Amino acid sequence: MPSFKKINPWRIFLYLILLIFAATTLYPFLWMVAASFMPLREIVGGGMRLIVPDMSLDNYRHIFTVTQFPRWFLNSFIVAFVGTILNVLLNTMAGYSLSRLEYPGRQAVFYALLALIMIPGQVLLVPNFMLLNELGMLDSYTALIVPAMVNISHIFLMRQFFINFPSECEEAAYIDGLGRFACFFRICMPLARTAIATQAIFVFMGFWNEFTRPMLYIRSMDMLTLPVGLQMFQSRDAGQMWNQIMAAATVSVVPIVIIYLIFNKYFLIGLRMDGDK
Repeated sequence: MPSFKKINPWRIFLYLILLIFAATTLYPFLWMVAASFMPLREIVGGGMRLIVPDMSLDNYRHIFTVTQFPRWFLNSFIVAFVGTILNVLLNTMAGYSLSRLEYPGRQAVFYALLALIMIPGQVLLVPNFMLLNELGMLDSYTALIVPAMVNISHIFLMRQFFINFPSECEEAAYIDGLGRFACFFRICMPLARTAIATQAIFVFMGFWNEFTRPMLYIRSMDMLTLPVGLQMFQSRDAGQMWNQIMAAATVSVVPIVIIYLIFNKYFLIGLRMDGDK
């Protein structure tokens, strides 16, 4: 007769708790997506059904044709994409410099960055605003990208990665005739793709969900990013049109989901590597 493993009641209880937690976390997101296809009367009626008879794409047609939502979406994508590219490049180069290069003052730079990371970002909002105003950079993409194109936390992430990076790879590259920059871009960066992918996900999410800096630095409606634009849309245009607000919120989540699905494998590997360290 087949042998069955003894059922552990504590394991069943643990799985039950995890299922309940997953359901309470996932259901609001599923309802938001479902509500984006519903007419307003279904939402304000008080029901929490995921499927109703008269679902349609009218809410999406409205936000993409009547409002400035496409422009806000484009602004956020440009800022997040360019900001992520710059962060990945500069943070990785800075982390490599602090871990692999020998030069006078390296430790002083490291301790200075360590001190700067303790300063709350909100303290720098007013000085940054005054500086950007003097440089004539307000109400532009550069006002949102330049002050945030380097992140000290991710510099430390890359530094920790390169500290444990095998020096034999670099030595073999030097023997083959590669210089310092060629070795970095052709050997070190490709081998650091797990840490870079982890960094890219967090940086992109940070730019995409940023609300405070766009609210302070952007003045015209055409240059608003998606979080601020959604707030304006909700308070001024949509009012209590929750069906349209749900449609806009659903579209705003799509890029984050796509980025996570693309880098999911490297992201999980990067987290495991950080845990091993």
